[in-house]
Amino acid sequence: MTLVSRLTTATCSTALIGAALFASLPLAHADQDPAAPPNCTAADLEGVRSGVSAATSAYLFSHPDVNGFYSSLQGLPRDKVSAKVKDYLANHPDVKADMTGIRQPLVDIRDSCGVPAPPSP
Repeated sequence: MTLVSRLTTATCSTALIGAALFASLPLAHADQDPAAPPNCTAADLEGVRSGVSAATSAYLFSHPDVNGFYSSLQGLPRDKVSAKVKDYLANHPDVKADMTGIRQPLVDIRDSCGVPAPPSP
């Protein structure tokens, strides 16, 4: 087999494989809901949620006073927690702004994917 013959065979083989892969692309995405927005899978939501959780943890560790406040809420009834949090955030607008910023990616993905927010405490 000559060099030109081998080169031609390799080129044709590569072209056929590429054409087969390109032709199969519509089949790979055939089961996806066309109305569903991109990046709205359970994995996407959990990825954002875990990032928000990690950022919240880092914030609380670096702000012992805020960590202490939230830690003091453990064991309280839900209605008392809600009232105390609202009061605390009203008296600490910087903390409210920080926490809102940390949670914003979760709000954004829920809004863009149509996922309802859980009830607030």
